[in-house]
Amino acid sequence: MPSPNLRALLGSLVVFLFVLADHVHVVAANRGQFGVHYPIKHHKPRFTAGPWKQAHATFYEGGAGTFEGYGLETVALSNALFNNGLSCGACYEIKCVDEPQWCKPGSPVLAVTATNNCPPNWNQPSDNGGWCNPPREHFDIAKPVFLNIAEYKAGIIPVTYRRVPCQKKGGIRFTITGNPYFNEVLVWNVGGAGDIISLQVKGSDKLKWTTMSQMWGQRWVTGAKMVGESLTFRVEASDRRHSTSWHVAPKTWQFGQTFEGKNFR
Repeated sequence: MPSPNLRALLGSLVVFLFVLADHVHVVAANRGQFGVHYPIKHHKPRFTAGPWKQAHATFYEGGAGTFEGYGLETVALSNALFNNGLSCGACYEIKCVDEPQWCKPGSPVLAVTATNNCPPNWNQPSDNGGWCNPPREHFDIAKPVFLNIAEYKAGIIPVTYRRVPCQKKGGIRFTITGNPYFNEVLVWNVGGAGDIISLQVKGSDKLKWTTMSQMWGQRWVTGAKMVGESLTFRVEASDRRHSTSWHVAPKTWQFGQTFEGKNFR
């Protein structure tokens, strides 16, 4: 028969094993809740401003370029910045520098949205007329807003610039044009990174998730049948964040209409 000391030792061991088993069960349950069965979602960080860089800028007589709704605060990008049109919608801050006779006092900062391309001029040298020739990083700015940072007599000015998050009012806009056999969607008023690298559309009936093709800038096209279905759009920005606008266009939508969806914060 076990001695009293041995019985006490065995009793303590049983209690220890019981508590340990319960602790392991709780830890396993938590791992199952937070690690295995229900993984924690990691949201991508919001788009942030980039470093200041050197470039040059000129002005053009005009307004909103190829985009709707941007007013005069627009800019055309040289090919070195344009990214085959995918940079349309990106936002920049620009300052005139190193030319006190032309730069406005106080070095005001100009906030603009990229809406167009400044094409190369191969008939002119890059340092005398061919300002947008590769590999130059160059901004061609609408004249009324160019005058906020420099005198127009300057013609061309040295600037510093940086990419910044786009601050837009309201949601992403989707303007649908084309015809039943060729659908075109212009995506604009995008917050955050501002520039879209992918667009998908889904209907409420037969149209499954369909990746649209970039036509030019932020104009995306597909031959899939969209007419007669409520439409959902999913955009992917250049910072790899996604935004899905569910059923923003009703079944009765018409070509030429614009619909407002969910924007990036």
